[in-house]
Amino acid sequence: MIRSDFTLKNDDGIEVYVYKWSPDAGVLPRGVVQIAHGMAEHAGRYGRFADFLANNGYIVYANDHRGHGRTAGDPEAAGYLGRDGFFGMARDMKLLTDRIKAEEPDLPLYLFGHSMGSFLAQYYITKWGGGLKGVILSGSNLQKGPVLKAGIIIAGLQRLLLGDRKRSKLLNSLSFDSFNKRFRPVRTPFDWLSRDTAEVDRYVADPYCGAVFTTSFFHDFFKGLDGLYDKAALEAIPKDLPVLILSGDMDPVGGFGKGPRLLEKLYHSLGLLDVTLKLYTDGRHEMLNEINRDEVMKDILGWLGKYERLL
Repeated sequence: MIRSDFTLKNDDGIEVYVYKWSPDAGVLPRGVVQIAHGMAEHAGRYGRFADFLANNGYIVYANDHRGHGRTAGDPEAAGYLGRDGFFGMARDMKLLTDRIKAEEPDLPLYLFGHSMGSFLAQYYITKWGGGLKGVILSGSNLQKGPVLKAGIIIAGLQRLLLGDRKRSKLLNSLSFDSFNKRFRPVRTPFDWLSRDTAEVDRYVADPYCGAVFTTSFFHDFFKGLDGLYDKAALEAIPKDLPVLILSGDMDPVGGFGKGPRLLEKLYHSLGLLDVTLKLYTDGRHEMLNEINRDEVMKDILGWLGKYERLL
């Protein structure tokens, strides 16, 4: 496996940090996987998954979103994304896609999005899905309704009163504090991520993980979520785009399996021809960091290989 990181300057002049993992020299690549990581984490946490894919013939690219990881720079800067945060992150993903297409024009490209990255991926496929061979949505949900509308109002008021850069403990609490309830008694505020205590402890110890994000982030993120299920946007998803939805059935982000099932139902209702749902018994939010992660990675590899055979 070969690591070769680089940066891309986005439309706001931000240097977006990109990790790249490639198969060993002399190995003929099978395809490319682009990863979009979740909120309050970074792409470096996907190294084990990327190593696995590279060792099985896939090139992997993963950028730190604006306001995250090495793109943010100082951990103290994590959580502020600048203007138009949600759609800015999506544009950065497309910027990376364009780089990938320039470097590997003949290889099939798959998009893997986890958690916040899965919502970005849901948006991405309404705009640029035609350039993908498939999309994987990990730790996702169908996120809409009156609770989200209320969140937009609260976040907007906080942004107006406190300013764009103020970290919102209120919105952080409203968004995440309930996630641990099913797992009491708990050791940390992040037990909902995984049953693997060592993985949870690595998250807690990581200076780029777990930050309280800003009012502007929450406001832009909630507004972005609110537009995901616009009828015209959904109709733009290519009907022949394969979709894999994977989640733990004890993931609070997905409502303990309810959200992924609703997402599967939505995509079927749109006429998408190839939608697969995989729910893992007792799995929590980060299936790539769960105690059965080897099973999960092998399932993903098998799904990718299915479409490789159809090329």
